[in-house]
Order: sequence, then C-alpha cells, then structure tokens
Amino acid sequence: MADIIWAGIFIALLGMALGRGWAGYSRTGPSYAVLARREAAFLEAAAEVLFPPSEGLPLSGVEADLPGYADRYLVALPVRQRNLLRALFVLFEHATLVWPAAGRGGFRRFSSLSEGQRLDVLRAWESSGLYLRRMVLTALKAVLILGYVGHPRSLGALGLAPWKLESPRVEADYLYPPIGEGRDRLPDRASVPASSPLSPLLSPPLSPPLIPGVDQETS
Repeated sequence: MADIIWAGIFIALLGMALGRGWAGYSRTGPSYAVLARREAAFLEAAAEVLFPPSEGLPLSGVEADLPGYADRYLVALPVRQRNLLRALFVLFEHATLVWPAAGRGGFRRFSSLSEGQRLDVLRAWESSGLYLRRMVLTALKAVLILGYVGHPRSLGALGLAPWKLESPRVEADYLYPPIGEGRDRLPDRASVPASSPLSPLLSPPLSPPLIPGVDQETS
C-alpha cells in the first residue's frame, strides 16, 4: 500500500513539473533555430521590464526582438556555452519556486508573473546577499543589453549607425580579374559608371569649437 502511495506522489510531482516546464506557453509566434518557445517567452518577459516603453529609450525591449537576437547569438556559440546559456534562461524562469515574487501567485514561473512582480524579482537578484545570484543576473543582463544596444534603432539614437560606403574603382582594379576568375573577366571600363570625386564623410569642422562662441582656427 505504501508503495502505491509513493508511486502516486511521484507521478503527481512529475506531472506538475512537466506542466510547469512545458504547458501553457503560446504555440504561435516566430520560429527560432535554437530557442524553444518557453525560452523565448522568458526573454520577452525579461525584456519588457528591463527596457519598458519610455521617452528616454529609442524603442522598447519588446520592439528590439531580444529573443531573435539571443537565438542568433546561440547559433554562433559552441555547444557547451550554448547549453549553459539556455540553462541560465531555464533557471530564471523557474527560480521563483525557490525565491518567489511578492504578492499573490509569486511561485508562478517568471514569464507568468505580472510586470511589477517580474521587476521585483530582478531587483531581488540584483541586491541578493549571494554573490552567485548577482553574477548570474549580470550574465543575463549582458546578453539582453548587447541585443538591445545592437538594434539598428538603438545604434542610430547613439549616433553609431553604420555608414554605407561604396568602394571607388582605381587603376589596379582594371589590371586583374576578380579572385578565382580568368583574364577574360577583366572589368570593362565602359561598364563602370564614373564615380564622383571622393569627399570626407563629415563636413568640417569635425568637432564643435573648444570654447562656445569662439571659432576654431582653420588650417
């Protein structure tokens, strides 16, 4: 009889674990090369509270598509580091079982908490007396901040948007064919449009006056 009871308890706990880990996540949304939908849900929930819509930010964390960035980042990582980072996402999603959020339903997984509860959870990790918890949060924030700052709209707001440069043709370009091609593939001068004279990317002066109201000397 005792064996049956323990078996029932084990099955119930297993069902609860499977339900918490896999059930309830949306089946719609973009597909990813590496990220599971449950991992993307966590990243969306974290991005929403780390980068909320604000006049001081060029875009919100949701608009920055941080799950998409994380997926591309994971693809580029070696398998071991990739698995460690995915384990980090799982840890944060379910750490509320050990360190619950304040208020009703604080034991729910991170992505199911209210926005205020999620923010409180992250603040608790940041101010924790456990060094390991603080370092784990730092690792998570590093991934999300890199994805946010690397978004084109963020780069544009910071004045770091990449330049579009066209490489001019020089005499040497007409002497050699493209790499791997024969001499019958030499560029035809007539097919190349005339390029405009080169000009600096920025018009002088390149920096503001050293003293307001006083012009810089021109060389």
